[in-house]
Amino acid sequence: MALIEGFRIQNYRALHDIAMGRIGTDSGLNRAKPLSPLTAVIGKNGAGKSSIFDAFGFLADCMDSDIETACNAKGRGGFEKLVTSGFENQPIKITVYYRESRSDRPITYEISIGKSNTGLPIVLSERLRQRAKNQSRGWPKSFLNLEKGKGTVWIGNDAVEGDELEKKDVEFDPHKLAIVSLAELYTENPRITKFKDFIKAWYLSYFYPDATRQISQAGTQKHLNLHGDNIGNVVQYLERNHPIILKKILDDISKKIPGIGRIKTYKDEITNNLYLLFQDKGFAKPFTQQQMSDGTLKMFCYMLLLQGPDPAPFICIEEPENGLYHKLLETLASEFRTHATGKKGASQVFVTTHQPYFVDALEPDEVWVLEKQESGISTIKRASDYKYVQEMADEGQSLGSLWYSDYLDAR
Repeated sequence: MALIEGFRIQNYRALHDIAMGRIGTDSGLNRAKPLSPLTAVIGKNGAGKSSIFDAFGFLADCMDSDIETACNAKGRGGFEKLVTSGFENQPIKITVYYRESRSDRPITYEISIGKSNTGLPIVLSERLRQRAKNQSRGWPKSFLNLEKGKGTVWIGNDAVEGDELEKKDVEFDPHKLAIVSLAELYTENPRITKFKDFIKAWYLSYFYPDATRQISQAGTQKHLNLHGDNIGNVVQYLERNHPIILKKILDDISKKIPGIGRIKTYKDEITNNLYLLFQDKGFAKPFTQQQMSDGTLKMFCYMLLLQGPDPAPFICIEEPENGLYHKLLETLASEFRTHATGKKGASQVFVTTHQPYFVDALEPDEVWVLEKQESGISTIKRASDYKYVQEMADEGQSLGSLWYSDYLDAR
């Protein structure tokens, strides 16, 4: 299971400089606790929770397109709109510190994005670092180091800076991420390929219930898309290829939402439209997805996302509580944690929320508090680092109630 132990976002909207977890290339952050498998960010409206979510999406979009296209995607409005106000002359920087598995040496990816002489956004620098195979202490060494697309890559699974026989000078288009091209051109460097595949496999949910009510055309699809409007296609795939997994998901959703019985697909042979049929225990005829509540559809999508075959390694969900009955939130948080800490097929789960009932089910190490200062710049702090909070949680105080009572503030 690949795991992000920490990340840093600099000069991205209100996030002028925030860091979460452990960063192997920073002396202070290298001693911090790594991120937990389940991580939640809380904070007031406008604090910047959505900006963290979008920074992940921005990096993922850069994997699929050039930098300028990613800056304009999803209503971002271009590079000028992304840079922190007042720091327009500084680049956007994103650092990801991760392990491919718990037994692998951690890798640090650092990217800096600014403007070219022509005014277009480009990659100013791109770097991958890792400790040498026989290095137990000290700073990690580069195995990719580029400035505006030009630099050096060290070939192989263990070569790093200093291995002169393994290095190769390279040059790439600075309007795109070099790691994408390197993964395609140099198969002898699996570390870069694995990291690229890891980022491209992230699931960043832009799900909203109305999307799931759309009637799709028949045809199997393995995974939910970002909006969830192919939910029927995913159920059809599971019916055909993984009926045992589907039965477990349906049994779970029936326990969590009383009244829901069988769920199956129906294909209209004339139109080729695909419908989801929900059999409510109190009614003779089933309902389609167009007639189901927001909460039922959301819980069903989350179960498909978590329990389906080959889940994404990193799942990011913004405000999962919307549309859910408050007593389901503890159950949902428990589902997220169970999945994130599982040994087989687990995903790291990252959520943003402003619902105390959801936070009640979390531990202080799992929660980060984001606050916007008077300057307009946001800061972030782990809940367990607040004075008295860990002690009060150990005594049985729920974290949501502590947040509601203003124990999680900047004082």
